[in-house]
Amino acid sequence: MRHRAWAFSLALFCLLSLRTGAREFERSRRTERISGSAGDVLEDDPVGRLKVFVYELPSKYNKKILQKDPRCLTHMFAAEIFMHRFLMSSPVRTLNPDEADWFYTPVYTTCDLTPNGLPLPFKSPRMMRSAIQLISSNWPYWNRTEGADHFFIVPHDFGACFHYQEEKAIERGILPLLQRATLVQTFGQRNHVCLKDNSITIPPYAPPQKMQAHLIPPDIPRSIFVYFRGLFYDVGNDPEGGYYARGARASVWENFKDNPLFDISTEHPTTYYEDMQRAIFCLCPLGWAPWSPRLVEAVIFGCIPVIIADDIVLPFADAIPWEEIGVFVAEKDVPSLDTILTSIPAEVILRKQRLLANPSMKQAMLFPQPAQPGDAFHQVLNGLARKLPHDEIIYLKPGQLKLNWTAGPVGDLKPW
Repeated sequence: MRHRAWAFSLALFCLLSLRTGAREFERSRRTERISGSAGDVLEDDPVGRLKVFVYELPSKYNKKILQKDPRCLTHMFAAEIFMHRFLMSSPVRTLNPDEADWFYTPVYTTCDLTPNGLPLPFKSPRMMRSAIQLISSNWPYWNRTEGADHFFIVPHDFGACFHYQEEKAIERGILPLLQRATLVQTFGQRNHVCLKDNSITIPPYAPPQKMQAHLIPPDIPRSIFVYFRGLFYDVGNDPEGGYYARGARASVWENFKDNPLFDISTEHPTTYYEDMQRAIFCLCPLGWAPWSPRLVEAVIFGCIPVIIADDIVLPFADAIPWEEIGVFVAEKDVPSLDTILTSIPAEVILRKQRLLANPSMKQAMLFPQPAQPGDAFHQVLNGLARKLPHDEIIYLKPGQLKLNWTAGPVGDLKPW
């Protein structure tokens, strides 16, 4: 009876929120500030604030890998490819390394895919080591700081720990040669060995053109209360259960599979993007890692992200007001998810929807082609610019060494 009552209330709420929200948004859009932990959504122009030198590497580190498997252009780790392309034509690029603030090494470490399109990280450490050996042998800039003024794009599940399973990623740790570099990565979790303090957390890649093609009229009512499509169990990699998603996804299914407020399934329909635009809340639970493309999709489609991933560090957290646009649910509280979401006042939901409707919020989550002001490319540059000027302490004295080139698993030391 309670579920049926809520289903009726949901339909009424969706109609009222649509009409009221549209009027409120029109009245407030010129005056409402979108405040995050560091102020408004950052729209600073990074041009003139930093200069980046892009190392010219042999094509075996990037272009030839992509030619071998063009699927790398569309998977969720593709930021490493598009960031390279963006920097090659960006006004912040300098051809004079002596005037550079930052140095970038374009290595496509995720472009080694299984037949199913999943990236294999096992060659990545050797590939990265090989590239660093190359730049340290042919240019003087790495050696003067041992990478402290260099940044790398490492969009693997657990960043530069280079493994898709957390336990093994923790055992590996960050590749020793990257300990002093700034890592630009999708993985973000507080107090985790695979996230350094100076890292820049970015959104996973989601194809902008593909999402644009699935937009529906904005006046379509949001008639779905909670929406999720994806795995609840990973029997192949976690046959005993409980390890995948730390049991959070399994808890969602076990508690709410028969709840009419929850439209959840393992099936991935062709109307997936359209369905998200018809939903009020979109679940964004952790999987093997805390992050997933659902976070980007939810923001783009105006669906309030329900973030279920303890200690997650969200993309551009100093620029995007995640606390204002999302709902955070502790993993242990998943069994109470229905009570938590139905208890949120309508005016709070409307405010989150208004904030999500701000174009700058959506732009900051995308890597569009061509680049646009305020997009994820520019948010990365802003993050790098805010780290300047470099502290003099990063520059090493002649003969001074900080990194151990022979550290790490024996397999990582083999030539690539």
